Amino acid sequence: MRSPIITPFVLVLCSMAICACNSAPGRPAADSEELRPNQVSNFDTLYQQNCAGCHGEQGRGGAAIALNSPVYLAIADNATIRRITAQGVPGTAMPAFAQSSGGMLTDEQIGAIVDGIRSSWGKNDSLDVPPPTYTAHAPGNPQHGTSVYDTYCSSCHGAAGRGGSRAGSIVDDSFLSLSSDQYLRTIVIVGRPELGAPDWRGNVPGQPMSQQDVSDVVAWLSAQRQKQALSSSTKSPAGGIQ
Repeated sequence: MRSPIITPFVLVLCSMAICACNSAPGRPAADSEELRPNQVSNFDTLYQQNCAGCHGEQGRGGAAIALNSPVYLAIADNATIRRITAQGVPGTAMPAFAQSSGGMLTDEQIGAIVDGIRSSWGKNDSLDVPPPTYTAHAPGNPQHGTSVYDTYCSSCHGAAGRGGSRAGSIVDDSFLSLSSDQYLRTIVIVGRPELGAPDWRGNVPGQPMSQQDVSDVVAWLSAQRQKQALSSSTKSPAGGIQ
């Protein structure tokens, strides 16, 4: 029996048939196929899906502080942002996003978010005054924090932090129960400019808060949280025994 002879013409026809299968009507292009959730690596997509709901469009703030902030990015290094993004902050509204901590994102996706925040929003402009550090160097003094609050905060937040004509209460038990001491410190330093709250330089013109001032007012706020927790624990439930 003779072996079939495959001519160049037949080879060309076969190649055309294979190409036709790959470009058949209705077949999606390779670059249009949906990625699996753990394959998404684009920063804008990851931020929009996981962060924008709290931190706002383009990181400009929302229910949570702005990440698109030269002050925040000056005090929080990449390791800090990665840790918070991956592990969250237990007891607050900040969840963990890393799979290793019960979230949905891979380590590579966490890295893409951290790198994207820094490369997209990190400013090279140096601040006119060196900011206090992200974490406290020494414990704060709540007694001195009372006078710090009166000097730097009461004009907006009112006497004893219960709210004023320009800003609401910062001793509200719901707010304090969802705010860690570190979050309070970050807000004091960074401010909430999108809400009209200045950073550590702008409360008293020409008199920025010192490192110890920030620590002391945070200690005072923390003491208000503890007082409220103690008060709640001593209240008797209806019909119960105290």
